[in-house]
Amino acid sequence: MQRGWKAENRRIHALADAVSERTRGEADATGVVSTVEHPQLAFSDLRAAFLAQARVNDVCILDAEPSAIDIDQGLIEAVLFESGRPLLIVPPGRVAFAARRILVAWDGSVPSARALGDALPLLRAADAVELVSVVGEKDLSQLVPGADAAPYLARHGVNVSVTALTAENGDVAETLRQSASETAADLIVMGAYKHSRLREWVLGGVTQSLLKASPVPLFMSH
Repeated sequence: MQRGWKAENRRIHALADAVSERTRGEADATGVVSTVEHPQLAFSDLRAAFLAQARVNDVCILDAEPSAIDIDQGLIEAVLFESGRPLLIVPPGRVAFAARRILVAWDGSVPSARALGDALPLLRAADAVELVSVVGEKDLSQLVPGADAAPYLARHGVNVSVTALTAENGDVAETLRQSASETAADLIVMGAYKHSRLREWVLGGVTQSLLKASPVPLFMSH
């Protein structure tokens, strides 16, 4: 048993070394200055170390493998709600990043406003940005409408259009997925929501649904 554990540990370290070297090489090839670390830590220590790094970098990138999303959710929630930085979630099968056509999920709330501001460099560089408000699931009348947010983006040189969609069967996440597919969006920008469950915070329903199934990467802020 002890020999088996040691062999498995050596295998994990070798795999981590190989991935680190490949990542460093890819970064060097594109002219990106990088620092690669692969510490072997307990989850609580890994979470703390990752948060410390997140707070002093522009954006965090995590994968959204469906088989691991429940395991990784604690790290995703920590970055979204405790780092003060945006998070880019990459769905399975993505080998390259593009942000030429961006869909912004807008409901006029604080999280969506934060996401809009955090994503501004990407929005300015995009060919087209669609600001989408999904109505019919909750009352948005007291929040800032998309028509009022569009001039802010236009002043920053963003090529923006505004669309209001009705939630399909009350499902905001599915409506956003369909809109992203129909408009050939490369990226969805949205605010991340949390709800209280007794004494802990958990991701909101729309946030959860998109994390588990999105046709494109998600740029999220809280």
